[in-house]
Amino acid sequence: MNHIPLAERMRPSNLEEYIGQSHLVGKEAVFRKAIDRGMIPSIIFWGPPGVGKTTLARILASSLDRPFYTLSAINSGVKDIREIISKVESQGFFGEGNAILFIDEIHRFSKSQQDSLLGAVEKGVITLVGATTENPSFEVNSALLSRCQVHILKPLEKEDLQLLVHRAIAEDEELKKEKIELKEDEYLLRLSGGDARKLLNILESVVQALPFGEKDITNELVKEVVRNNPTIYDKDGEQHYDIISAFIKSVRGSDPNGAVYWLARMIEGGEDPKFIARRLIILASEDIGNANPTGLVLANAAFDAVAKIGMPEGRIVLSQCTVYLASSPKSNASYEAINLAIGKVKETGNLAVPLHLRNAPTKLMKDLGYGDNYTYSHSYENNFKLQEYLPDEIKELRFYSPGANAREHEMGKRLKTLWKGKYGY
Repeated sequence: MNHIPLAERMRPSNLEEYIGQSHLVGKEAVFRKAIDRGMIPSIIFWGPPGVGKTTLARILASSLDRPFYTLSAINSGVKDIREIISKVESQGFFGEGNAILFIDEIHRFSKSQQDSLLGAVEKGVITLVGATTENPSFEVNSALLSRCQVHILKPLEKEDLQLLVHRAIAEDEELKKEKIELKEDEYLLRLSGGDARKLLNILESVVQALPFGEKDITNELVKEVVRNNPTIYDKDGEQHYDIISAFIKSVRGSDPNGAVYWLARMIEGGEDPKFIARRLIILASEDIGNANPTGLVLANAAFDAVAKIGMPEGRIVLSQCTVYLASSPKSNASYEAINLAIGKVKETGNLAVPLHLRNAPTKLMKDLGYGDNYTYSHSYENNFKLQEYLPDEIKELRFYSPGANAREHEMGKRLKTLWKGKYGY
C-alpha cells in the first residue's frame, strides 16, 4: 500500500483548519469575505515554499461551487491549457460562476504558455489561480499580471509551526498510535525554515527513527536524525538560504574562490539561474556601488544573457560576473545613504518642499512664489551654483558619505570643492 506522507495527511480541507495567513483568510480579511461571497478574481499567490499556496487554492475549489482544473507548470504545456479552455467553453461556464484553473509553479511557464491564458482570463472563460515562489513582477508576463490580483503569503510564525506540530501529534491517526511526547521543539522549528511541509516531513522522519520504546522528541534526537540523513542541496529549504548567504558574503568579502564554489553548489543543486543573476544585480549596487559602477552594468548584462541562453552555458556568464564582482573594490555608501534617508523620512514625515524647488505650472503658483530664487546650475561655472536642496528642518544633515575607494575618493574631492566643506568631505 502506498504511504501517504504526513504533510499530505495533515493538509487542511477548509479555512477553519488552515493555519497562518490571517491577513488573507482571517474572519475580517477582505480576501476571506470575497471567498465567502463566492466572488474571486484571477489571483497569483506569491510566497516561499510550504506556506499554504496550493492548499489555499484547493480550499477555494471546495468552497466555490465551480468546475476546477489544475495544471503543474513543470509537466504541462500550451496544448494542455488549450484543451481545458476548449472544454470549459463547450460546457458554457462563463461570468461569475466560471471555471477555476489552478497552475502550480506558474513562474516556470514560458511566455508562450502564459500568453495562451490571456484571452480566456480576459473573457471570463476561466478564473486563473497561480502559485509561485518567485516575484511575479519578474516571472509573470505583464499582460497576464495586470489581469490578476497578487496576494503575498508570509512565512509561518513560530506559533503557527508549533500549532501545526501539536495538531499533527494529537490528530494524525498514525502518530496517535505512537503516543509521542514533544519535549523540545527548537531544533525542529529552526530546521523547517517556516516551511510547514518540511516541518511535517522532518517530524515524520524523527518519529520513524525513534528507538524502540522511546517516545520523547528532543532537540538532540532531531539533530541525530538529521545528521544521519544528510540531504543534497534543497533549493526550497534551509540550505537554499544558507548557501545563497555564503555566496553573497563571499562576493562582499572579495573572495572569488569562495564565491565560485558556492555558485557551483547552487548550479549543481538546480537553483534557478535567474535567481542567482538577480542576487548579483543587488550585490552590484549594495556592496560595490560607485566604487565601480561598471559592476551594475555587467550584472544587468549577465541577467539578460542568462535569460537569453539558459543553462548550461549560462553558468559561464554567472561565473564571469561573480568573479568580476568579487574582485572589484567595494562600497556600501549608496546603500547606507538611502537607508539613512528613508529613516529620516519615517521620522520627520512629509516635510514641505522649499518654495524655490517647487514646480510652477500655473500663474497662481507663480504668484505664491513657487520657483522663486531657483538658480539653474548649467548657467554657472562648472555647471554648479550653491543653493539648498533639503527642507529647512534637515538642511544640515548628510546622507551620502563617499566610500574609502579610489573612485569615490575623487567624487568626494569634487563635492568638497563645490560645497566648500558644507558636508564635511
